Amino acid sequence: MHYNYKYRLDPSDTLTETLLHQVDTCRQLYNHILYLLNEADDIPARYEVQGRLPDLKSWWDDLGDVHSKVLQMVVKRVYDNLSTLTAQKENGRAVGMLKWKPPREYRSLTYNQSGFKLKNTSGRPTLWLSKIGEISIHLHRDIPENATIKQVTVKQEPTGEWYATFGIDVDEATPRKPETPERVVGIDVGILKYAHDTDGYAIESPDFSDERDRLERAQRNLSRKEHGSANWEKQRKVVAERHADLKHKRRDFLHKLSNYYATEYDFVAVEDLDAKGLVELPGNSRNRAGAAWGTFLRMLKYKCEREGTHFAAVDPKDTTKECASCGVKTDKPLWVREHSCPSCGFEADRDANAAWNILSRGLEEVGVVHSESMPVETALPVDTSVSAKRVVEAGSPTLKERTASAVSE
Repeated sequence: MHYNYKYRLDPSDTLTETLLHQVDTCRQLYNHILYLLNEADDIPARYEVQGRLPDLKSWWDDLGDVHSKVLQMVVKRVYDNLSTLTAQKENGRAVGMLKWKPPREYRSLTYNQSGFKLKNTSGRPTLWLSKIGEISIHLHRDIPENATIKQVTVKQEPTGEWYATFGIDVDEATPRKPETPERVVGIDVGILKYAHDTDGYAIESPDFSDERDRLERAQRNLSRKEHGSANWEKQRKVVAERHADLKHKRRDFLHKLSNYYATEYDFVAVEDLDAKGLVELPGNSRNRAGAAWGTFLRMLKYKCEREGTHFAAVDPKDTTKECASCGVKTDKPLWVREHSCPSCGFEADRDANAAWNILSRGLEEVGVVHSESMPVETALPVDTSVSAKRVVEAGSPTLKERTASAVSE
């Protein structure tokens, strides 16, 4: 299985200058390759362009300072972006052409297969990179012994900090998914409550209002500085740090919540949401963007695969309108938060009803057999509100136990 492990680097001033020089050289190569492709009548194959790199080195001296694999990955980056652009055109999206990369938009180097090595120098871990040297690295967690490091990407964040992301392959058998899952759950995501599941748990959305306020104050201060001045650059880093703080806290919450569902259940069903399309809709787009539903669903999917848990993403159409008990559809405006079926009399929270529909569709779509009858056929669990703070503090493995103890108190 493939994983990404990210670690913070601590390069010296000299190594930082070398890294910045090589990143900028790669950026210029990216723009040069893009120019050649735009001028060509027919776009050549990627490996044909990579084969021209030795000729470029004969007159472009700076390319000799960069490892050959890194230069090849620059060419791959151009072609990957072209493929993405072509796919968007085929899907009917109005897109233009690839643009040249300014310095602020090109911040990374990628070593693939060779040119890197983790070492232990004088009792401290270092990352050796060809044509750069040894850089101190903070290995806050060990890389599995049965893992093979396939790729290393070194990137400078807008805060100025450097990070290395290791792409590793772990030699382990994929857990077998149970043919008859015992613990099943359907999850409906939203804004008022981040997630509502069929076990009756309503996870509150995390409150990042303080972080947003600090970010907005920093942005206002930046707008008052003279662009490009020393004070402007100093304040720009403050803004970047505020952005990073908000991002890290949001991802921490999403990691713990997704890990909880992936490890505690045998089957997980969610809505197949077009998260990007929802953000682009008018009205309340900021809260929809902040919810990061797409990120949560991607995390949940790969963690279910890792844990051997069935995962189903179902059509979200009418999951709120349809009665989970009898299937009759009832229109509800957004402000109506309760489901009351005029046909069978079934009553439930609006999001809980949607979660049951998601679970039913997921079981049917995947074709797995659940050993017990659907709980909606008997009785609906009492909703238990779980704060986002409790998810973060308790961590995903103990979310259920902490919640249960809170309810008993």
